[in-house]
Amino acid sequence: MNPCVKAEIAARDGDLRIFLLLGIANWSLFLDHIPHNAVSALTLRNFGFSGATELFVFVIGYAAAIMYAKIIVERGFVVGATRVFKRVWQLYAAYVVLFVVYVDLIGYVAAQSAAPDLFAEFNITDFIEHPIRVIVRGLLLQAKPLNLDVLQLFIVLMAFLAAVLFGMMRWPRLTMIGSIALYLLARRFDWNLTAFPEGGWYLNPFCWQLLFVMGAWFAVGGAGDAHLVRAVQKLPALRVTALIYLLVALTIMSAGKSPALAEMIPNSVLDALPSNDKENLAPYRVLHLLAMAFFFTMLIPRDWYGLQLQALHPLIKCGEQWLAVFCSGIVLSFAGHLVLITGPKSLAMQVLVSAAGILGMTCVAYYVSWSKRQDHKSAVGARS
Repeated sequence: MNPCVKAEIAARDGDLRIFLLLGIANWSLFLDHIPHNAVSALTLRNFGFSGATELFVFVIGYAAAIMYAKIIVERGFVVGATRVFKRVWQLYAAYVVLFVVYVDLIGYVAAQSAAPDLFAEFNITDFIEHPIRVIVRGLLLQAKPLNLDVLQLFIVLMAFLAAVLFGMMRWPRLTMIGSIALYLLARRFDWNLTAFPEGGWYLNPFCWQLLFVMGAWFAVGGAGDAHLVRAVQKLPALRVTALIYLLVALTIMSAGKSPALAEMIPNSVLDALPSNDKENLAPYRVLHLLAMAFFFTMLIPRDWYGLQLQALHPLIKCGEQWLAVFCSGIVLSFAGHLVLITGPKSLAMQVLVSAAGILGMTCVAYYVSWSKRQDHKSAVGARS
């Protein structure tokens, strides 16, 4: 392996910006998962074409590539591959527990409140007549309960991380080209995994792998070209182009909420950028995320002093323990949804529910972090 690649991997390990972005994505997804919540107007999806899901997938690909590429460099590919599959098993185990608890909770609430519409709203209508079939399909990642699609996508993408890293650490450009080709072919021929009871996955893994692999490329595959990436960031023309694109995206998204602004934008522009093309990850979503990443890395360096501020610690902690926080956020978003549909629909209540949910997710993050430290201390003590 090129020595500069090893140096870049070592330098990027422990980058707090990764956890900051994962924390932002987690909080944004939680707020987005609560319908009719005014606080969700502050999340990423309201300011451009891409949202928290795109950010989550891209940053997870970046972070996972750094973590397991470091293991491969230090201990070999076989050990690194086994650590990847161990993580896949952890993700799947978390998904199974979350799926069973989530579906059972929805069923219990629907029965107790005499609200069968909840089954349709959360996309588990067949659970009433065929509960075993729904559970089995769920275990096979074919069921599509609302809000669990992101975790299902992570399981599939992580299952192929070892192969991606193998290519990235040997033929990075060819691996990236292969990912782009798969993305284009999947969009052209409508490739997707089948779902139950019909249709395909809401987040098509053949398309969404592009963001995941792209994150891995920036972390590992493109490490040898890091100096070129930094040089490109300094080009004034590219900065202006990226800024204009972000402003156009913001204008178009704002037009969806303002009829007066929508009249000022040509219909041809609005028709060319359908806001619902999320399943197959429209190219303009990818470009928007890359434009945001372009400015984020330029404006916030690795040693930015703000990363040490106490005010950002809860957000960073939620990024460090992203899996536990994501799972708790799914359950808390369901609870928040119930509170809003059964209680007062005031703005104050929406703010209170959102704040309570974020506080709950933060408590989970701090507890999991504390628990891991205790396990580490016990292991060290046992070895001593």
